[in-house]
Amino acid sequence: MTIADQVTGSTIAGTAGAKPADVKPADAKPVAARPRAPAITLPAIGERELRLDLFRGLALWLIFIDHLPPNLLTWFTIRNYGFSDATEIFIFISGYTAAFVYGRAMLEGGFVIATARILRRVWQIYVAHVFLFTIFLAEISYVATSFENPLYTEEMGIMDFLKQPDVTIVQALLLRFRPVNMDVLPLYIVLMLALPLILWSMKWRPDVTLALSALLYVATWEFDLYFSAYPNGFWAFNPLAWQLLFVFGAWCALGGARRMSRILASPVAMWISIAYLVAAFYVTLTWYVPQLGHLMPKRLEQWMYPIDKTDLDVLRFTHFLALAALTVRFLPREWPGLKSPWLRPLILCGQHSLEIFCLGVFLAFAGHFILAEVAGGPAMHALISLSGILIMWGVAWVISWYKQVADKSGTKTKTAAGNADLAGGG
Repeated sequence: MTIADQVTGSTIAGTAGAKPADVKPADAKPVAARPRAPAITLPAIGERELRLDLFRGLALWLIFIDHLPPNLLTWFTIRNYGFSDATEIFIFISGYTAAFVYGRAMLEGGFVIATARILRRVWQIYVAHVFLFTIFLAEISYVATSFENPLYTEEMGIMDFLKQPDVTIVQALLLRFRPVNMDVLPLYIVLMLALPLILWSMKWRPDVTLALSALLYVATWEFDLYFSAYPNGFWAFNPLAWQLLFVFGAWCALGGARRMSRILASPVAMWISIAYLVAAFYVTLTWYVPQLGHLMPKRLEQWMYPIDKTDLDVLRFTHFLALAALTVRFLPREWPGLKSPWLRPLILCGQHSLEIFCLGVFLAFAGHFILAEVAGGPAMHALISLSGILIMWGVAWVISWYKQVADKSGTKTKTAAGNADLAGGG
């Protein structure tokens, strides 16, 4: 049984554990008519889906490395080999896990109770964002003052805060002002705020909900819809566009993945995905090897560029879909490697993603400062990157130890329906 089956309460026909339709128990009673089953049925409590934790932890590591100045490890991040990057992984898994957790809450307690629990989670993320914003400002201001280098304040986007701190603080609390590298959590907050409506709609018509999400995505591109930022411009990640990936993740969690299983298992889908990934790799190769650019048709370049990240370009979305299709095909839920101690650091970070993401933003600027002021050679780049990853792993281990051993009283009230860790850490 997959995690999608746990959410929908059913298994794919022909899989282990499914009963043939023509086999009836001896004491079975005939039923004249059965009411139409809802689109979302009560999910069964099962083991944690380690693949989600694994790839969410991987996304956090990749985001940290991508936030550092370019170095050797940067060439191991997926953004150099295709159109999408770690952000797509993080948002998709966030939608998937949030729907898995709070979809059950909506079925058990109703819309009002589920909404209250979602809003509580939103408040936790908001507080984490404000706390990170405060620490980040203090870190940058201290470095810029101590080393008498005002370029840090301009590079990290806090110059307006130093000019008008009173106005900027208010705008920051409204999520309209954000320093560099602090755009993911505001996007996550807005998407989680929309989750009650998304789950309520999917409870009755999941396919229609996904279609409406796609329609909003198209309207965002057609009418240039966006969220404005302070002091000017717009959000680096437009929630009106990125909601499609979040809703798609929720749709997959609540039965969509189960219904797509035959398509994903077909050789045609596999070869289409491989062909698209190879084509995307070639296009990205022309960015680093300009000599290959003459092989790109001009009309294709005119249609393709720019590949916009702010509004989740369709090329980025389909690139992620191709990666996801191959991952589901070749990495089954029962893969023994998920229990390997070598993957344990990634899984631990993925299980506490909110704390580790905030830590990663702090460490990224600290690494940027060390590379700029101390040394910037390849050895130092590698040392900073590996040290940051080890620190993230260590903090995730401490958090996990605390929750499992030190805080024993929490086990009395902890339930699968209220697992905030699965919904994003914390």
